[in-house]
Amino acid sequence: LDQVKTEFGDRPRIYNEFLEIMKNFKAQEIDTPGVIKRVSNLFRGYNKLILGFNTFLPDGYKIELKDIEGQLNPGFSGPGAQ
Repeated sequence: LDQVKTEFGDRPRIYNEFLEIMKNFKAQEIDTPGVIKRVSNLFRGYNKLILGFNTFLPDGYKIELKDIEGQLNPGFSGPGAQ
């Protein structure tokens, strides 16, 4: 969370949207593939932050660099991944 706050401290809309996504994920209003897609889109162009988001993902899910490089909609590895 500190990395996100540092990166987007001058853009509170992005930081607050990230907090809202996390709140909804914790409340199970968003499933894991949904949270991956939302965070990847929100942090597009900030690969280090996207990869750092793996910390919050449950076992069996992982965003990898190959999933986000050159893609508009990053993918992920995990149950149900295509």
